Amino acid sequence: MSHLKELNLYIYILGGPTFIAGTQLDNAILIHMPRLHTFTFYIASKHGSVDPDVRISNVDILSTCKNIQYRQVACMVDYFFCKRMICRVFSLPVKFHRLEDIGNNIPNIVFAAVTHLKLWDKDPFKYEFFIRLTQAFPFLKDLSIKIIQPPFWKSRERHLYEKDWCSIVQYPYLVSLNITCTHIHYVEHFLNDTKTHLPRLTELKVNYVNLEIVTNNFTRAETRRNCAKIKQFISEQSMIYPKDVYDYFLSL
Repeated sequence: MSHLKELNLYIYILGGPTFIAGTQLDNAILIHMPRLHTFTFYIASKHGSVDPDVRISNVDILSTCKNIQYRQVACMVDYFFCKRMICRVFSLPVKFHRLEDIGNNIPNIVFAAVTHLKLWDKDPFKYEFFIRLTQAFPFLKDLSIKIIQPPFWKSRERHLYEKDWCSIVQYPYLVSLNITCTHIHYVEHFLNDTKTHLPRLTELKVNYVNLEIVTNNFTRAETRRNCAKIKQFISEQSMIYPKDVYDYFLSL
């Protein structure tokens, strides 16, 4: 590959190195490509067993990216349950369309090219997170969320459940939403049109029981608007849906 001039590299490593350093990219890739002038990359390493006493920071990683090829580089380091972590290093602007395992730690960057996103975190997603999400990923078309923790699970926070929603969160381009593996709070958040606006949503994946509760057995007015254009409804179990479902999801 000594004649290669342009390289786009997307790698997601399971059980790989805990520290993705710029020097590693130099020694493993760039040193073998002397004619390379465009290097676009997104490298993530997910590790299930790390030393909880050694905390790698964004500064640690960026300090290794001193090569001129890395003049526009960002990184994200997330820790979960003390010994689990995900380390990401990527070039800017991000030109890849899909990202996964993104959590509360969203950097102050606009990911304009990303249209497909998977969210996961051990900590709950609160209102301000979804505001930051729409700012960081303004052109989302496909969103999948996996989280079982409600936002206000602590007793001292429960009074914030309704006060948390200050304005409607807008997803102008979202066509597919997967909230099957989420707490019922997030089903309420996305389907209630006083909290979220989904003008183009045509595919919904959701737990059927949660959907029944949130829509008040498919009669609730506040959730009807975001369901109006749904053409494909997917639940975790195969079943024959009652007539009320089709009366509620008019585009099915």
